[in-house]
Amino acid sequence: LCCQELEKLGLRDDVDLYVYEVPVEYQTVQRLIPALWKKHSPQLVVHVGVSGMATTVTLEKCGHNVGYKGLDNCRFCPGSQCCVEGGPECIDSIIDMDTVCKRVSALGLDVTVTISKDAGRYLCDFTYYTSLYQSRGRSAFVHVPPLGKPYTAEQLGRALQAIIEEMLDVLEHSEDKINCQHEH
Repeated sequence: LCCQELEKLGLRDDVDLYVYEVPVEYQTVQRLIPALWKKHSPQLVVHVGVSGMATTVTLEKCGHNVGYKGLDNCRFCPGSQCCVEGGPECIDSIIDMDTVCKRVSALGLDVTVTISKDAGRYLCDFTYYTSLYQSRGRSAFVHVPPLGKPYTAEQLGRALQAIIEEMLDVLEHSEDKINCQHEH
């Protein structure tokens, strides 16, 4: 629902926003994430997941490769208990989440934003790692609390809009720096 709010709000004019619902199924994630990257070649993919344990909007710094023991909605669990066999244990987002968190907090929205290094070793973490692996780090994951605990869909939609715009800004500035280094 907060993603529907985000769709209504949109992002700045030069950004095309595509919203997809990803099923809570390991095998679908492994097929769908690469297909979406191939279809859109996006500048950034931001995944949003609901966490019953979250009380804040949480920016996840990294995805984990191993430790997936929970059954998905199809009662399936990867035999290897990992996302990518032989892949690194952890992949960090190239987005500096500390900077994004500080910037969004400074906007004075009525939503608290925090940072985490553990997306939970279930489908959220699995999706994030798969996307980070596919994109060489050009992904982000935001955990939101269940609706009404304590935020409305509107509050979460506005927070996501601000977070994604800051993420794009941070990404564009880090790329400017990289491009400058290449030119010298």
